[in-house]
Amino acid sequence: MPPNTTATTGDNPGKSGRKKGRKARLIVIILVLAVIGGIAYGGYWSVSTVRASFPQTSGETDLKGLSGPVEVKRDGYGIPQIYASSDEDLFMAQGYVQAQDRFYEMDVRRHMTSGRLSEMFGKGQVENDEFLRTLGWDRVAKEEYDKVLSASTKKYLQAYAKGVNAYLRGRSAEDISLEYAALGFTNDYKPAEWTPVDSVSWLKAMAWDLRGNMKDEIDRALMTSRLGPQQIADLYPAYPYSRNQAIVQDGQYDELTGEFEAKNGSTGSSESSSGSSTGSGTGSGSGTSTQGSTALQSQLAGLNGVLDDLPEAVGVNGNGIGSNSWVVSGKHTITGKPLLANDPHLTASLPSVWYQMGLHCRTLSATCQYDVSGYTFAGMPGVVIGHNQNIAWGMTNSGVDVTDLYLEKITGDGYEYDGRVRPFATRTETIDVAGGSSKKIVVRQTEDGMPLLSDRNDELVDVGKKAGVTSAAPDRGDGYGVALKWTALQPGTTMDAVFAMDKAADWEDFRDAAELFDVPSQNLIFADTKDDIGYQLPGKIPTRGKNHDGSIPAPGWDSKYAWTGYLKFDQLPYEYNPDRGYIVTANQAVVDPDDYPYTLTTDWGYGTRSQRITDLIKQKIEGGGKISTDDMRQMQLDSSSEIAKLLVPRLLKIDLADPDVREAQKLLQGWDYTQDADSAAAAYFNAVWRNILKLAFGNKLPKELRVEGQCLWVDPVNSTGPVDDTQKVRECGMRDADQAQPDGGDRWFEVVRNLLDKPKSEWWTTPRAGTRPGATDRDGLFRRALIDARWELTAKLGKDIDTWSWGRLHRLFLKNQTLGTEGPEFLRYILNRGPWKLSGGEASVNATGWNAAGGYGVVWVPSMRMVVNLDDFDKSKWINLSGASGHAFSAHYTDQTGKWANGELLDWSFSSKAVDGSTSDTLTLKP
Repeated sequence: MPPNTTATTGDNPGKSGRKKGRKARLIVIILVLAVIGGIAYGGYWSVSTVRASFPQTSGETDLKGLSGPVEVKRDGYGIPQIYASSDEDLFMAQGYVQAQDRFYEMDVRRHMTSGRLSEMFGKGQVENDEFLRTLGWDRVAKEEYDKVLSASTKKYLQAYAKGVNAYLRGRSAEDISLEYAALGFTNDYKPAEWTPVDSVSWLKAMAWDLRGNMKDEIDRALMTSRLGPQQIADLYPAYPYSRNQAIVQDGQYDELTGEFEAKNGSTGSSESSSGSSTGSGTGSGSGTSTQGSTALQSQLAGLNGVLDDLPEAVGVNGNGIGSNSWVVSGKHTITGKPLLANDPHLTASLPSVWYQMGLHCRTLSATCQYDVSGYTFAGMPGVVIGHNQNIAWGMTNSGVDVTDLYLEKITGDGYEYDGRVRPFATRTETIDVAGGSSKKIVVRQTEDGMPLLSDRNDELVDVGKKAGVTSAAPDRGDGYGVALKWTALQPGTTMDAVFAMDKAADWEDFRDAAELFDVPSQNLIFADTKDDIGYQLPGKIPTRGKNHDGSIPAPGWDSKYAWTGYLKFDQLPYEYNPDRGYIVTANQAVVDPDDYPYTLTTDWGYGTRSQRITDLIKQKIEGGGKISTDDMRQMQLDSSSEIAKLLVPRLLKIDLADPDVREAQKLLQGWDYTQDADSAAAAYFNAVWRNILKLAFGNKLPKELRVEGQCLWVDPVNSTGPVDDTQKVRECGMRDADQAQPDGGDRWFEVVRNLLDKPKSEWWTTPRAGTRPGATDRDGLFRRALIDARWELTAKLGKDIDTWSWGRLHRLFLKNQTLGTEGPEFLRYILNRGPWKLSGGEASVNATGWNAAGGYGVVWVPSMRMVVNLDDFDKSKWINLSGASGHAFSAHYTDQTGKWANGELLDWSFSSKAVDGSTSDTLTLKP
């Protein structure tokens, strides 16, 4: 088990390079300093105090409201399997058990979704709360609960809330979690009762983190201040359909019927991800006459900072993040039945965003309908990803474009629309602040429900009033604002979809459930025990007119740029039992635009991971081989670097004068491109790749996209003291303090691939820096990158290349997402864990992602892994990033992480016999 750590030495979990901002203020440092004083000198947290928050896992306890006894059987990893005789009892027990393990996490999440973080953490969270109140997730969730969700779903949500509150009843905050003890030193905060709306709001937070291309939309608009259309097109290249296959290959949209039709199966399914073959975002767009205006540039630069500072919900942040899922039919497996794999890639967090559990009716009937097991979120009933007794399913983010930003012309108390002034709808929100005075804000939104995001920054409001505009825009009036159009701001039925999916018996049931899955739009894969496999894209997906493709912000004063409607479910791409016998989704394009008339997005993932998975499957089956559960696991662990395969042959041809640099270059000779933790070649190549990005693009992007200045090569991983100033200059090459950094995701793979055949492109130029040579062409820049990488790793890992390894650079730190995020060392020591040295890398199947803007530390990871065996569910396998418990001193806090890091999977018991065989503790909940 890796030691506790403050997570501040060596390569910290990578940041985008931008200032940490409000995200870093989730902890109120003054409060926690008081905690430290109490621990260090008063022994505040005794063993008995800590253990008081641990859940009861054996014996009996009364749970008022149950209609009959419920058994909670936990295995050796603390993973619960719940057995009940009615649906309501099942979900009430689920609420109780999740509160036992994770209530503090649940409480923080609901404060985030409702914009009430300041109530827990004080004034440092006021600006976050202002933005979250403006979005109004909880208001939409309440409307969803009151007016849209089915009666049965409401009944289950109520039962879940009843179970959570039964656990809270009679317990002080300190008895629930030690984090409350920390807050309690100077804060009289007490947890409130759980409500059904708290659970529904979590889906809005999930949808926000998986919202699609909004960040790209902002970035492209900001690029126009410095780059021309062709340069922006270089940075957002077209999707390579001829090289990386789309998800759906056996189907086409029928113009006559208005439906998407697959070659096999029934009609009316769906698809995921984006739709247009253009990736540059410079097509019809939102009007080039406005995208370069001072007003828009200033507004979006500020909004970019706001978005970067917001805490993530499920932990998605940055380009390159994605997920893998694939399913193989029985004709290609050793069992003769399908195998289904899934590993969603999310920001590393502690505890993991996922919670493993099983929900079992003792006897399936009209009053007890569920026998399902898998991964869910603490705070939400049901199972999100997993399998029941008949089917299995997985998800990856589709990336469908469901958000648009609009530049609004402000006039008096309203905004202009088609030459007329419309009034804003307004509401006043009061933000309560722990240890401080409350604050009132006014939220404005347009008639069609778009909140004015720019109201949340006084500087942006002032800039919007004073900024000049181009001649194509209307008169300035009283200024400009930025409004958000987003499908999740409308009530939806995703919570209904979760329960429907959990009890689906076949493909038709599964599609019916998917039709309810409004937001976020996901790639859904399916398999059943009858040997059927399928793919479906659900989601409320907007259509746009010919003037607007959603790639850049649009002028809100012109109705030509408004949404024109939504795609019908039967219009969405799908696939059912394709002849090839497998389906792969990894955030790539869903369907070739030649087969589909609608633009789902202009920002696909570029298919690096999906094509590698496809190739691995084909390698196994084309010779007549059969795929096993362990083969699926091994595919999940594939760490091959696709960009290395492309670049290494070219890098080996570069002449180098310095013998030390030549020595490092030789590491690449004979390398198999596998990024194992003990590989010196992987360490050096990734350093070269990072320097290629820095040199080629770093000083050419607009200042709004640049990172704060930092020397790339100071703070060696194993340094015994500070690097002296002379060494800093020599090894850092006097880096421009205002230089940008790309994130390094597979979009940048495609950018560089397309530029390789343009050796004289201006992107390959870089100035001389200190003793480092400049470059005027591709090979010159590669030479410089090889040199810079050698000295970067010398500073980080030492001069002796025999001691280098990728794992020493590429380390995972798990940080508690609130009080362990930043602040006094002792509390972080208690709450945080790591490091683990990891294999894998950026855009590999084993996507232990790192961000070129912030270093080699692991930023996002496969947040869980599973392989479902449809022939025998008890032979399925799973693993979580951390553990079942959110209690820092529990044996199950990170008891799965070591095995996860090593690529191992745990046995996944499902049948009652298998569950009994793996049970370590049984708790009986009595009415």
